[in-house]
Amino acid sequence: MIHGVDTGFLVAVEVSCHPDHAAARFVGSGLRKNGDLFALAPQVLAEFVHVVTDARRFSAPLAMPRALERAKAWWSARDVIRLAPEDRAVAWSLDALSQHQLGRKRILDTLLAGTLRSAGVFSVLTLNPDDFATFGEFTSVPLASGSGSP
Repeated sequence: MIHGVDTGFLVAVEVSCHPDHAAARFVGSGLRKNGDLFALAPQVLAEFVHVVTDARRFSAPLAMPRALERAKAWWSARDVIRLAPEDRAVAWSLDALSQHQLGRKRILDTLLAGTLRSAGVFSVLTLNPDDFATFGEFTSVPLASGSGSP
């Protein structure tokens, strides 16, 4: 199975002081053992680097070189499928923002949903399953605990 990776999940996997770190690593490791694949979009990596280097969010944020190293490792991993938003993903995202009357804080998640959808990926690794449930097409892999976005 292929699972889309949301930023919050990726942050939890990579930041040891994140409250969902252990649960996210456990889930990711289990999926890897099953031979599952991960779908990753460049906008997730950009948001990941932005979040993990922010000292206001974490007592021990990653330094920029380390954040970029981790982003590159994910992007080049053998079990990662690289996705880019295509025209139909962007069009779907803009329509979904309107249809569901979503605000500015939902733009990136909606673009990710459109990108995943256009690639035929409907399973999402996320700490915020409600963000994707809105669209009625996605399932999320549950964690042992869910504290929300970083």
